[in-house]
Order: sequence, then C-alpha cells, then structure tokens
Amino acid sequence: MAAGLGSRYKGLKQVDGISSNGETIMEFSIYDALEAGFTKIVVVVNAHLPESYLTRLEKIAAEKEFELHFVIQTIEKLVPKEFAHLIHERQKPWGTAHAILCAKEIIQEPFVVLNADDFYGKNAYIEMASYIDKGLIQKDQFAMVAYPITVTLSENGAVARGICTLNASGYLQEVIEQTKIIQEDSEFFFLENENRWLIPSSTLVSMNFWGFYPTIFESLQKAFYDFLRSNPDTTSEIYIPTEVQRLIDSKSVKVNVLQTSDRWYGITYPEDKAQLVLFISECMANQLYPINLWK
Repeated sequence: MAAGLGSRYKGLKQVDGISSNGETIMEFSIYDALEAGFTKIVVVVNAHLPESYLTRLEKIAAEKEFELHFVIQTIEKLVPKEFAHLIHERQKPWGTAHAILCAKEIIQEPFVVLNADDFYGKNAYIEMASYIDKGLIQKDQFAMVAYPITVTLSENGAVARGICTLNASGYLQEVIEQTKIIQEDSEFFFLENENRWLIPSSTLVSMNFWGFYPTIFESLQKAFYDFLRSNPDTTSEIYIPTEVQRLIDSKSVKVNVLQTSDRWYGITYPEDKAQLVLFISECMANQLYPINLWK
C-alpha cells in the first residue's frame, strides 16, 4: 500500500531514498519478498507519486522478471452513485481497507498486504511465504505478522498501532487500533481524550503485515458500503484491523499470529529517517543486503 499521504512526514515518503543509491523502503520490501519466493507485486498508488518512480519500478520488474501491477486509489474509486455527495467533502482516500479493495480485480490468489513505507525485516516475508506455501491461508483462516511493541515506536512523537490479544491457541482474539501511543522512558501508554493507559512491554502489535485469501474482498466491499451508509465525516477512514476484527467476532475467520524478532522501522516523522538510514547502511556493511539492490 503506497497511496497514503503521510501528513506528519510532510512529504512523499514512499519515494524517499534511504540508501546511498536512493533505494526506497518499498524497494527493500520488494527485494525481501522476491528473496522469500514471491513473484507478483501489486502496488496501490496515488496520483501524487511521480511517473518517473513508477517507471523505475517497471524497469526493475523487467530486469528481475517479476510480475508488477499498479492500482490507483482515488476518492472516487468503488464509491456507488448514491454516496457521491461524500466524495466532494474529502481531501484524502478512505483508508487501508479501501486500499486493499481497490486491488480486487488484480488478485485471485492468497496474498500479503503491507505498508510501502514500513521496513519489516526479512523474517516477516519468510514466515508468511512458508505459511502460504503450506496452504494455510484459506477462506476461513488468515495470518498476520506481529511485532513486540518495544521495537515499533518512534522517539519523535505518538504513533498508531493495532494492539493485539491472542487466545490460548495462539490465534488473534482481538486487535484494537490505538491512534496515539507514546513511550516515556521504559513505559508505554496509549492516550485517549484526557486519559492515559499503561501498555505492558510484552504487548504484540499489528504493523499491517497480513496474509489474506481473496474471499476477503467480498467482506471488505460490504464493510465499505456499510461505512459509507454511516455518513462518515470528512476524515474518517476504514481500517484493516477494524474489519478483520469484525470477521473474527462473527467467527467467519481465524487469524494465526506469526511472530518475528526482526526490528521494525518506519518514518512517521521526518526525524525518524536518520535512524533507518543508519540501520540500512549497517545492514549493507554486514552484507545482509548488496550495496546496490538491483545490480
């Protein structure tokens, strides 16, 4: 998913280089996915991404021989005429669940969803590829990669995370999107109105790394129409964790939780970039990635 506008980052972080050769986080994600065995990449984009960068990705796909598709997420896409009045009031698309829905015509197989501006580490792709290869992603069973909250926060401000609770069998019982999570010294809190709630350091969080079966498109389309019928305000969005939770609550699906010890990195704020750039340079120095990804 590369269609977000990143209001806090103040720029198009999807095309912002993080290596000495200008490779982006998305390119590292594509590289890790190819290394894990994936062969088809679908990028959900917005109209603001430079055509030159899309051409760059097309050249990479041609050279490395993988299937590449671009899907544009717009405010108008998939909105029925009866809700057309809502379109004129919005400044940005409808959220991550809508982003997935925009790709429904391209995807007919079990697939992975992730953010283009998040660095997940190699192990997340390996774990999910193995799970898919075993035939465990099915119409009634999905998966997600969860991270310890301790490796997902920013030193530069509050972040949104999906707080996960697992049942006794290790399946996802509940994921609640908390939009304002902070760290103070060695403690973690989420803020809500005037209240602050302590989060245990052992908490797992969703970073939008999901394994889905194509049947989810039918569920998301119904959920999106219900969302539009609720007459949302101009900033409300429909989120992946919220809709997955609905499916869990209705016992329509189970979601297995795959865990990774890799460090997650993101650039929610401009100040976050320096830490990621340093990490990538260290990875290259230790030969975890080639100095030039595509040569």
